[in-house]
Amino acid sequence: MLASTLMLIALLCAGVLIPVPYSEMSPGPTVNTLGEHGGEPVLQISGHKTYETSGHLNMTTVRVTSADYRMNLVEAVYGWLAHDNKVVPHDTLYPDGKTEEESTQENAEEFSQSQESAKVAALKELDIPVESWVIVSTVVKGSPAEGRLHAGDVIKAVDGTAVKEPADVAELVTKHKPGENVRFTIVPAKEQAAAEKEKRAAARTEKVTITTGTSDDAGEKRAVVGISAGTDHTFPFTVDIKLADVGGPSAGLMFALGIYDKLTPGSLTGGRFVAGTGTIDDAGKVGPIGGVEMKTVGARDKGAEFFLTPADNCAAAAKDTPEGLTLVKVDTIDDALDALKDIRGGDTADLPKCTAKG
Repeated sequence: MLASTLMLIALLCAGVLIPVPYSEMSPGPTVNTLGEHGGEPVLQISGHKTYETSGHLNMTTVRVTSADYRMNLVEAVYGWLAHDNKVVPHDTLYPDGKTEEESTQENAEEFSQSQESAKVAALKELDIPVESWVIVSTVVKGSPAEGRLHAGDVIKAVDGTAVKEPADVAELVTKHKPGENVRFTIVPAKEQAAAEKEKRAAARTEKVTITTGTSDDAGEKRAVVGISAGTDHTFPFTVDIKLADVGGPSAGLMFALGIYDKLTPGSLTGGRFVAGTGTIDDAGKVGPIGGVEMKTVGARDKGAEFFLTPADNCAAAAKDTPEGLTLVKVDTIDDALDALKDIRGGDTADLPKCTAKG
């Protein structure tokens, strides 16, 4: 008995003291994009007529343990057994040894981009013109472009060929061989910012010649300059999204729907409680997210009746659907608007529902 007791104590001590390479996900807060958070409206629109809304269009979140948190074996076992939690390999949440600071910064950038895309998608759906252009999104440290191009520079052309989409930049650069020169026609970021502030077209352009380097990824070597291209926009009126302490791109769909609701008469939900998740691009395409099982639980706990689910997440979400929650399959913002029309009209029998097959 004594030996068994001592062995049990030793095992328990080992379970508490020995770290394991896992992290934990659990349901996080859910926020109504039509309501307030922290004492102020989540969506603030000025310069355009808005309308009263009702019901809920809730974005959902997932809580995760921090990058530097070291889970012990007892916590991992408890997490595996807990119904509403999920234990995953640490590298799943923090690949390539990312620090907490790096992960937070990346999530903040993705969240900011998701807000921009949500605004674009909603306004395009309403046929409200949005001006867009290609910019330098990031510059890799130590790359040929460092010091020559800067984040926020507008890329008008590469080697004299007009640039219309971010993908055009890489396509034109990789037509070169490593070591060859490529010529960018840009509007400097400061000039663009001044033009936007003064509500005028940017007049000054510059030509910047960069000698290409060699890609260091696997596969055939390509010419690179060390930038990533993105898209920036000018909106005809102001749409601010006020939501602190949230990161990642997964609220894009719900932000877009909230904006659309505030800019149109009537209520998209008909007063019903709808939650959801999903990335969104400028064209209104809805993309998959992580932790959907946690988000459905969090949404139902708050009272959601319907959950707008990205098509690519349907199979995972449907494996353990919370009782009383209907998972609605959406692939675009149009799908979501069609589903909301049926929900507010009480015609829910034919909603495209998620199944274990997708």
